[in-house]
This record gives sequence, C-alpha cells and structure tokens, in this order.
Amino acid sequence: MADEVNQESSTPAPRPQGPRPDRGPGGREGGRKFFRRKKVCKFCVEKIDDINYKDFRLLQQFVAERGKIVPRRLTGVCTPHQRRLTTAIKRARNIALLPFAAR
Repeated sequence: MADEVNQESSTPAPRPQGPRPDRGPGGREGGRKFFRRKKVCKFCVEKIDDINYKDFRLLQQFVAERGKIVPRRLTGVCTPHQRRLTTAIKRARNIALLPFAAR
C-alpha cells in the first residue's frame, strides 16, 4: 500500500496543452512595454566633418576601459563616421596619445 502512494506522488503532473497564456508585450504580466530610444550619431548631430586623431579627449569616449574600440551598435555612431573614428583612434595609438591596452 505504501509503495502505491509513493509511485503516485513521484509522477509529474501533466502539462496543459495549447497556447501559452498571453503575457502582453514585453513578456511580463502587467508590465510596461520596454522602449529603447534610437541612437543617433554624435558626429552627424554636431556636424563634425573630420575626426582629428590629435583630439584624444573626443576619441577617449569611443575607447573602452580595456583599450578596445567600442562598436557602433553600442555608441550609435553611423557607419562612415565609425570608419573615420577607427582610423583616428589607430593613428592616435601609434603616436602614444591613446593606449593600446589597459594598464
């Protein structure tokens, strides 16, 4: 008799079939929809035509703490400016205005 009781409690309960309950937009019940603002290019907004490699204060904003160039999906810089930014950072590194790696 005790063996029968243990067998019944050890079997998992059957899952309900069909669509999942609607949790609304964002995946949480009663939560607000997450809104992410579109990132805009800093250089386009401020109308900066050329990115100078000597302006290391500007370039430091686009270099991570470890010394890596931050990708454009994180910074919001447009593709042509990201290319110019990358070459300017590399030039600044070569003349020791910016570090190649973290300290």
